[in-house]
Amino acid sequence: MINGTSRRVVLAPDKFKGSLTAAEVAAALAAGITREVPEADIRQVPVADGGDGTVDAFLAAGWERVSVAASGPTGAPVSTCYAVRDDTAVIELASVVGLVTLPGGQLDPLHAGTYGLGQVIAHALDRGARSLVLGVGGSASSDGGAGMLQALGLRILDVGGDEIPRGGAALAEAARVDRSALHPALAESTVTLASDVDNPLLGPEGAAAVFGPQKGADPGQCAILEAALANWAELIDPEAAGRPGAGAAGGTGFGAMSVLGAVERPGIDVVLELTDIESRLRGAALVVTGEGSLDEQTLRGKAPMGVRAAARAAGVPVVAVAGRCLLSGEQLRTAGFDGCRALSELEPDPARSIAYAGSLLEQLGARLAAEYLS
Repeated sequence: MINGTSRRVVLAPDKFKGSLTAAEVAAALAAGITREVPEADIRQVPVADGGDGTVDAFLAAGWERVSVAASGPTGAPVSTCYAVRDDTAVIELASVVGLVTLPGGQLDPLHAGTYGLGQVIAHALDRGARSLVLGVGGSASSDGGAGMLQALGLRILDVGGDEIPRGGAALAEAARVDRSALHPALAESTVTLASDVDNPLLGPEGAAAVFGPQKGADPGQCAILEAALANWAELIDPEAAGRPGAGAAGGTGFGAMSVLGAVERPGIDVVLELTDIESRLRGAALVVTGEGSLDEQTLRGKAPMGVRAAARAAGVPVVAVAGRCLLSGEQLRTAGFDGCRALSELEPDPARSIAYAGSLLEQLGARLAAEYLS
C-alpha cells in the first residue's frame, strides 16, 4: 500500500475517443476499484485538454450548466451549453461549431465557420461573465475566428462595403473591418484560449496546411484557405499570425488573440487549475489518468501529462490507463508515470476492445486496486 493507510484514489482520465467520455472512463474504473476494495475513497475528476469534453469536466466539478441555442458550423441550429462559476464562463468550441455538430457529418471546409461560438460568448457576456475560457479543439472550420468575431459585432467588409459571407474562403474578399459595434463587455473581459495546439496561423505548420485535411479540404482547397487566411491576417494583425496557438481551431486562436486579446495556455493546465485539482489530490494514495491511446502525442502536453505533473507535485504516484499504450517502459518512466495498463492487455482485438471498453476498464480498476490499495 502507498501513502500509509490512505485508500483515496483520484480518477482523472480524459475521454477514450470514439468509445467513452472521460466521465464514463472514471465511472468504470471506480466500479472496478470498489469491487476489489469496497472501502476505497474514490474521487472522480474527469478532465479534458480544451477539446470536446472540456465543459463536461467543469460540470463534473460542480460548475453551473447554462444551456443556449446557436448556429452550428454550417448554419444549422444546435443546442449546446457552457459552464459558469461566479464571473467565469467555460465555453467549448467543439460543442457548438465542432466536427461533431456537422449535420450528417457532412464536411464543408470552405464555408464552415465559427459564428455560433461568438453567439455563445455573447450569451455568457450578457449573463455577466467577464472571465472567458475558450476550449478550442475539434473545430470544423478554417475561418480564422472571423465568424466568432462577426457574432460579437465585428463587421468584415469587402471593397464595396458589404459584409462578407461566413466561412474561411470568403476571407479572401475581406478589405476592411469596423470594430465600432463590438460587444461592449469585451473591453472589461479577459479571454483565455485553452488549447493543446501551438501551430501558427500560416505556412506549412499552419491552420490550413495541417488541420485543413482533417476538415475535408483537398490540396486545392487548402491553398484557397491559406490565401484567404493570409489576407485576413494582413488585415487584422500580421504579427499575431505567427504566435504559437494562432492556428488553433482553424485560426480561431488568431482571431481571439488579435481582436479579443486572448492569452493561450495549455488546455489541461487551465482545466486542472480551475477545477482545483490540488485540493482533490491531498491525502491520495494513487492517481489514475489516461486516454484512448497513450503514445508520443501524449508526451507533447496532452491531458495525462498535465495530470501527471499535478500528481508529482503533490507527491502522489500516478498510473495511466489507455485503450492501447505505444510507449516503452523507459518512456513511461522518463515521463513520470509509475506504470500503464491498457485494454489491449485484456482484449487484443481493437474492435472488441472499443465495444467492451467499459467492462474492460472495470477489470483494470480492480487490478489497480489489488496492486496499490489491498
